[in-house]
Amino acid sequence: MTHSPVLLHSFQSQPPKHHSGQGAILEWIAAAHAQAEITLQKPTTDEAREAITRKYRKLVMRFGCSTDRIRSRNSALDDFTHTDWDRMRIFRLKEYPSGKPCGERSRFFREVSGLAFDQFYAEEADPPPVLIHVTCTGYVSPSGAQRLVAKRDWGQSTEVIHAYHMGCYASLPAIRMAAGFVERGKARVDIVHTELCTLHMDPTQHLPEQLVVQTLFADGVIRYSASRMGEGPPVANGLELIATREEIVPNTEDAMSWMVSDFGMLMTLSRKVPDHIRAGLGAFLDRLAATAGLTTAQLCEAALFAIHPGGPRIIDEIAEHLGLRPEQIQASNAILGDFGNMSSATLPHVWKAILEDGAVQPGTLIVSLAFGPGLTISGALLRKSA
Repeated sequence: MTHSPVLLHSFQSQPPKHHSGQGAILEWIAAAHAQAEITLQKPTTDEAREAITRKYRKLVMRFGCSTDRIRSRNSALDDFTHTDWDRMRIFRLKEYPSGKPCGERSRFFREVSGLAFDQFYAEEADPPPVLIHVTCTGYVSPSGAQRLVAKRDWGQSTEVIHAYHMGCYASLPAIRMAAGFVERGKARVDIVHTELCTLHMDPTQHLPEQLVVQTLFADGVIRYSASRMGEGPPVANGLELIATREEIVPNTEDAMSWMVSDFGMLMTLSRKVPDHIRAGLGAFLDRLAATAGLTTAQLCEAALFAIHPGGPRIIDEIAEHLGLRPEQIQASNAILGDFGNMSSATLPHVWKAILEDGAVQPGTLIVSLAFGPGLTISGALLRKSA
């Protein structure tokens, strides 16, 4: 018996409360680094304080992600909208130079993620048979997904699954999970990403790699569904799931990390990550394409590439390595420019943009690629449905 394919559809995003230009964000981060050092060093003169301010502004502007590729980013926390350190929720830097400890950040995550689930399902009458919650930026139990199911009395109808701590590539394991549930007969699987990356900044961390992380990552929240194509309520359009694959590149386990620290999550990011990805990507794509009876050359010629924008260099080097045309990576560049890197929520935003782009014709193949600790390369081959 041949089953119809799994379809990803019904994408909905919730823009976090605060939207700021990247230039303003860079200035805020520079001010935060300076204030953290002023609190630690306790300079006694205006001249000394001004010297600290100049030093850290220069560092942030040198190593931070510039406005030419990231135009704006979103944040749920209103701390980023002002520099009155005495009335900050997290970044009360005159008292806590690293910001408040992890517990207070977790409480804020619980508030925001819970509200996101409430808003996504405010008018939902039918409980989803399966609800997958994806995040790497906050861990609280019960989760927002569990609280929603409990409040709505869906406990006998909805299974809650948590897909946590994978980082930027987690949307691809999430859709593999969803496809597995659909294959087992579940009529619909909902996937919700709640990523509050900006919550985890530590302004005492001045290394260049930390300045890149702090000026690259942003907040993002998105929901979408997976179901059997042609079954259930009509779907205007969607993405047909054709194939998936995931591999860990050998001898790269120290290239990227993500761990709970005293002051939120701490990420490390080697400058060699793009080199590691480039070295392993060709053979990975060969194996992904082969599962669908295609070749890498065919994909590079005809498909769009939804590349997780870990940063501008990731997109640029992959495009150069594969010989991709600008229009093939347009959606990834656009999402990076408008929103920054929203960790696992980023690739679903790229998928949503492709679905909503009338210039992308039904039948178009989409190669989705994302990367994370391990070093993990994860991919999927999708097709835009009619």
